[in-house]
Amino acid sequence: MAIRASTGCGAPFRLALEQAPAGSRFHAVSEEGIPFQEIATALGLHLNLPVQGIGVEEAGKHFGWLAPFTKTDNPASSALTQERLGWKPVHPTLLDDIRKGYYF
Repeated sequence: MAIRASTGCGAPFRLALEQAPAGSRFHAVSEEGIPFQEIATALGLHLNLPVQGIGVEEAGKHFGWLAPFTKTDNPASSALTQERLGWKPVHPTLLDDIRKGYYF
């Protein structure tokens, strides 16, 4: 679930264009499997808002159209990207960026 704004993704995309066969798929994430609760907590702390866990049924009502995405466990890994392209993430993680206020 880690997403890095423009600065972190250029290198792996360039390497994929230069080295990978057509149709290859890669993930340029620097971290894997960040629980939604951790992201929400980091955002809440930065915005000085309380964060609490809610049940699946309540989440559907609370998040509306976004609910299916909040309930989906869809971890991404860059292990194969790193191995096949010789790329290593060098930028701060999503949680580091949130905690430092880069998304606000």
